[in-house]
Amino acid sequence: MRIAYTSDQIRAAETALMAALPEGTLMQRAAAGLATACAGMLAGTAGRVYGSRVALLVGSGDNGGDALYAGARLAARGARVHAVLAGSRVHEAGLAALRRAGGRVVDIRGGVPEEARPVIGAADLVVDGLVGIGGAGALREPYAALAGITRDVPGWVVAVDVPSGVDASSGRVDGTAVRADLTVTFGALKTGLLVDPGAERAGRVELVDIGLGPYLPDPDAVALTGEDVASLLPRPDARSDKYRRGVVGIAAGSRRYTGAAVLAVAGAVRAGAGMVRYAGAAEPAAQVRARRPEAVVTELAPDGEAAGTGPGEGIAAAGRVQAWVLGPGLGTGAWAHDVARAVLASDVPVLVDADGLTLLAADRSLLRRRTGAPVLITPHAGELSRLLGVPRARIEARRLEHVRRAAADLGVTVLLKGSTTLVAEEGRPVRANPTGSPWLATGGTGDVLAGLAGTLLAAGLDCYDAASCAAYLHGTAGREGPLAAGDVAEALPAVMRSVTNRPRQREGAAKLEG
Repeated sequence: MRIAYTSDQIRAAETALMAALPEGTLMQRAAAGLATACAGMLAGTAGRVYGSRVALLVGSGDNGGDALYAGARLAARGARVHAVLAGSRVHEAGLAALRRAGGRVVDIRGGVPEEARPVIGAADLVVDGLVGIGGAGALREPYAALAGITRDVPGWVVAVDVPSGVDASSGRVDGTAVRADLTVTFGALKTGLLVDPGAERAGRVELVDIGLGPYLPDPDAVALTGEDVASLLPRPDARSDKYRRGVVGIAAGSRRYTGAAVLAVAGAVRAGAGMVRYAGAAEPAAQVRARRPEAVVTELAPDGEAAGTGPGEGIAAAGRVQAWVLGPGLGTGAWAHDVARAVLASDVPVLVDADGLTLLAADRSLLRRRTGAPVLITPHAGELSRLLGVPRARIEARRLEHVRRAAADLGVTVLLKGSTTLVAEEGRPVRANPTGSPWLATGGTGDVLAGLAGTLLAAGLDCYDAASCAAYLHGTAGREGPLAAGDVAEALPAVMRSVTNRPRQREGAAKLEG
């Protein structure tokens, strides 16, 4: 499990550790790890450290000192190192070490950032030491201009601790930010490196252990590894039957959106549900019968018709389930409202997705009628904006803040879909999914995710674990594109086998997957 912390938590741990160490020890540890990572990139690309060109972007804070000391180590190995001094202050001891090792200085303090462009543009590797974990808000000049210059350079960009312009505690980016190929972070992972838009600007993340472990509190956010997911996934044993493996009910689809029903059922079937009970209108019910004969189908009669089974009675008649999936393609009219009311009146966990979320936004009493059984909601930013009454753009910019707010305000577990999928439950660390893929940005993949997560709920996982595991598996299934939603469902068995059969990895590995 990858564990992440806010900048305040990291600084408190650093303060406690520094009190027990000689002055400057932490910076030297950080600089040594940074220099090693930079040397590895240079050796892998330029083929050598000796003779390679390195540009250090040096700000006023401690990470500017980290960059200078790391630059001195690289210069001692024969690299041609230029330090671009951009802050109002400079770490004098680090600058002296760089000069002793043969490094050179480009001082743009009070000058024009463009004067540094030739040095930055000629570098094989650019080290971003402008702003560290204490930075908040938009970058000021000349930092913003220098960050902009790094967008156009041919060399690799390495960020020190966190890319400048990225809020270390939330991943927020207000304005220009450095886009790194590698972020070398010290002591512990920062939450902003797990959450977009910050995560997208961090590139690959490498963790350097500087001894903070004993001083760190409970984490702010976490990301599950494949080994974590494997340990959580339920597995059948000799006593298993279809009921013990979990029966999931799916109330989805409509005359207009028959595919949503088929895809949600496919996600459940391919995820290994013991049984899938589908309840829906005639048109999607016919499609589910034809496409997924594994499902047991209950056809719900339209409003006002005496024949058949009405929405409320039909949900009850569908049979006993361990969890419900409600909403994909269901519609938002009176009939769909009746279905939602009947499902949410049950005493089992309910996953609410898509049109079900629109129904909740219009009628909060649907949630208030719940008698204590848990609810998992799976919105994208637009759906969450309707639930919270917050503009979508604000949610996209501050995903961590709003997923936590939704969990607290609504009293549910929230899986917020997007470039970084987040899972929030009040009183627990937010989980950021590391396996997302842009190939999943296609119609119907969310329906597959709903069926997958509903199956895990029916198998006995709580909402927090079911959502986290489903996001991980779904993201992994969507990594090979181009693909359609049905391809994601069909990929699930192989993905689940690969996760559950994977060899155990050593805990505490220094390198993190990007």
